[in-house]
Amino acid sequence: MFDHSFKIRVPYADTDKMGLLHHSNYLRYYETARWELLRNIGILYSEIEDEGYILPVTSASIKYIKPCYYDQLLTIQTKLVSYRGPRILFDYQIFSESGELVNEASVTVACAGKEDGKACHPDGLLKELFIKVEKERG
Repeated sequence: MFDHSFKIRVPYADTDKMGLLHHSNYLRYYETARWELLRNIGILYSEIEDEGYILPVTSASIKYIKPCYYDQLLTIQTKLVSYRGPRILFDYQIFSESGELVNEASVTVACAGKEDGKACHPDGLLKELFIKVEKERG
């Protein structure tokens, strides 16, 4: 339940002169995949903001295994790995149409107050999410 598969086709605007997916766009794809995971379990980012929280990225590690190209259909697997205090860790894998692993990443976001930007322990929807994660993990 706390992993999700999301497909995206590489648009021309996301490529460089060589027709390769530009390295900076992987983080955008991972962000979209992260919100699709949360949407899939019933949480919209706008609802998190309405509760007074934001989730800024605090660290990211990306491993470029094989290049991705214009018009290539990619599958992004997203997994909510852990949470500790205000930190939430997500892992990602991108697969080509043939199922080959082409990229992987880990991204940590922090729960922070929307008004002051200070790290805080989540409440509301995020706290409910973590309770569900714990129940599923047993």
